Amino acid sequence: MQDTKLHRDSTDDVFSNFEAPATTDGSYLGNMKYQKAIQEHLSEKFDRELQAVKLRLKAAKTKVGIVISGGTIQLQATLPDKPGGTRIESWQQRISLNIPANLNGLKTAEEEAYELARLIARSQFQWNDKYLRTKSTKLNLTVGDLIDGFEEKYFNTHPRNRRSEHTFSYYLQDVKKLFGSEFKIDYYAIKKCIESIESHPTKQRALKAIKALIKAYDIDIKMDISLGKYQHQKERNIPTDADIERSYQKFEEYSNSRKPTGKKKYLHTWKLWRWVYGILATYGLRPREIFTNPDIDWWLNPENKDNTWKVDKENKTGARNVFPLYPEWVIKFDLKNAEALEMLKDLLKDKQNFSQINAIRVCFSSWMRRVGFEFDPYDLRHAWAIRAHLLGVPVKAAADNLGHTAEVHTEIYQKWFSEDNRKKAINEALERKNDVDLLKDENAMLRLEIIALKLENEKLITLVSGNSISVNNSHMRISEKVS
Repeated sequence: MQDTKLHRDSTDDVFSNFEAPATTDGSYLGNMKYQKAIQEHLSEKFDRELQAVKLRLKAAKTKVGIVISGGTIQLQATLPDKPGGTRIESWQQRISLNIPANLNGLKTAEEEAYELARLIARSQFQWNDKYLRTKSTKLNLTVGDLIDGFEEKYFNTHPRNRRSEHTFSYYLQDVKKLFGSEFKIDYYAIKKCIESIESHPTKQRALKAIKALIKAYDIDIKMDISLGKYQHQKERNIPTDADIERSYQKFEEYSNSRKPTGKKKYLHTWKLWRWVYGILATYGLRPREIFTNPDIDWWLNPENKDNTWKVDKENKTGARNVFPLYPEWVIKFDLKNAEALEMLKDLLKDKQNFSQINAIRVCFSSWMRRVGFEFDPYDLRHAWAIRAHLLGVPVKAAADNLGHTAEVHTEIYQKWFSEDNRKKAINEALERKNDVDLLKDENAMLRLEIIALKLENEKLITLVSGNSISVNNSHMRISEKVS
């Protein structure tokens, strides 16, 4: 999917002043907040442009107006009665051309209004098939009929950036793969297709994708399709800290064991992929967050004393600063290695759009399989979430670091919490309890000792005070005898 001038022009004007809501939320609610902001922006733009179109039609004295009704734009003018009608005089009527009430629809409606005005002015207007239709003629459409224009129509109502390109690429891929070009756009056909899919996550993807296609073309089809009971995903192999540290060596071991490559520039690429592995493990990043506008200058800046990684605003949940959970891993995994960082710069040179960044992500996943890893890149992120929980990092702090909500964070470490992790968490809790009990016992004994010392102190004060009185009395008796 190339980022051409045509692509940019279609949305630049509409979204030129659009500011996406700041969020570290990758959840359903966070996505809804983002979608709501887009809809509010489009609605505001639409209202302004609607008024501008009405003023232009009025200034041109067209005697044709436009009105919004039922999500469509209709033409309004004084016209002769329709065929079969009984009225002799012309009267104000509306014409529905099934023009959607959006910014593109406004352009079409304005053109149709001028065309209708010319026919009226020349006394050439007639009620033909075009003006008599009242319902959508979008019948017997297939996915193949719509797929070519899907991208353009989708980005007419969405700002084009890496985040939206990411989303659209999955919609396009899923529509093609899960439905196919010959698939008929029909409620019952869609329902049957989705119900036939066994995997619950795939059902969700299919429904989202076909909804996006239908919405892009303003096709009026109800989509109240139940996805059924959720089926839990298979177990993931979440690596332990020891696994992660031990596996770091796999890249060099693979390089030493493979046959020399014919191209020198590929001879040491394992160093780059080892660096990517290390930074994913240390920071729990989404793989794409490494390759999307990385701020390497800040990463190497001496003022970056906390070794934070800056995630760019173009990523899934916006910009954020990420802290390492184990700061020592920055050194252990040599994450400031100049050679690896230069390789990263070269790799990302001239790679700007989603497809190019995604290709790099896929390449890293391929390297992990080739080297012999038993877990996926994203499992390093899940391991970070579990590690934070075991270390007692507050849920909100860990969630913010990972770039999602506390709810999503909790769901992740609960879903992939293994039996070993549960055992470790329980044992650590018992150890903390034992430590607390021990401290309580020590505290109680210290209190008793303090009480005993206070009593001893009071006895000493009383004894000293009594001795002082006795000495004073003796001095007085001696003085009396002398006198």
